[in-house]
Amino acid sequence: MRLVFAGTPEVALPSLDAISASGHELLAVVTRPDAPAGRGRRLVRSPVGAWADERGIEVLTPERPREPEFQERLRELAPDCAPVVAYGALVPPSALEIPRHGWVNLHFSLLPAWRGAAPVQHAVLHGDEVTGASVFELEAGLDTGPVYGTVTDQIRFTDTSGDLLERLATEGAGLLVAVLDAIESGQAVARPQPHDGISLAPKLSVDDARIRWTDPSFAVDRRIRACTPAPGAWTTLREDRLKLGPVRPIANGPYLEPGELRVERAQVLVGTATTPVQLGEVRAAGKKPMAATDWARGLRLEAGEKLA
Repeated sequence: MRLVFAGTPEVALPSLDAISASGHELLAVVTRPDAPAGRGRRLVRSPVGAWADERGIEVLTPERPREPEFQERLRELAPDCAPVVAYGALVPPSALEIPRHGWVNLHFSLLPAWRGAAPVQHAVLHGDEVTGASVFELEAGLDTGPVYGTVTDQIRFTDTSGDLLERLATEGAGLLVAVLDAIESGQAVARPQPHDGISLAPKLSVDDARIRWTDPSFAVDRRIRACTPAPGAWTTLREDRLKLGPVRPIANGPYLEPGELRVERAQVLVGTATTPVQLGEVRAAGKKPMAATDWARGLRLEAGEKLA
């Protein structure tokens, strides 16, 4: 089929690679406009745009997909279908109608669970044991369209959102190509989503990423893993912000008050509402990440000091 692909971040690249190797014709990609990045705030192409540039494929960067110029170019390209992976902008009905077989979206949850921008983060945060990816027909509602197919994956006890998303991006790429093949052959069947089991997954904010030491240790662990790598879990010590990597709950650890630090020879513990957690990587403001024991060694912590 003739395809126009819509996507923006690195997580979309496995799907682009799979489509490129599938035999379908990739006419162009649609991605978010170049954005300022780095200390110099230089405009940088999105990962999807850079992938297409390297291969000489046309790149479309509308500010909004409702722009008449963009929709006119899409009509000129006349795609049979438009696969979508993490594009980052709402596609209006006038654009949805242009491809003959519509737009099909790879979403990283088992719909109707976790509709929205951060499905993987919410699955980790809420302690789901199983998640997956769905390919569905894009429509005006938020991730509400009928589903063509799914793949499932176990969430491991040590998974960060980054770990899980990397796996789902690869597994979902194969699913997306299989759905495109089925659409081309006329064998694809999209089934409406059930009305029960709906949950929403809005983007996690910086405030969401602040660690609540008054939570139980399992909830502290989940929040940190859910916010790794982005937006990055954090806490404060002496009014200075610290970013924390994943921690390890200690089932039989000593009693510590929520946030209370205990520095031992081979580990740094922090109290929660239940049992303590062992810190892993710590990143103080303006410094490189380091092991918690190295970080604590240079601090000269006083007895009873707490993370806020």
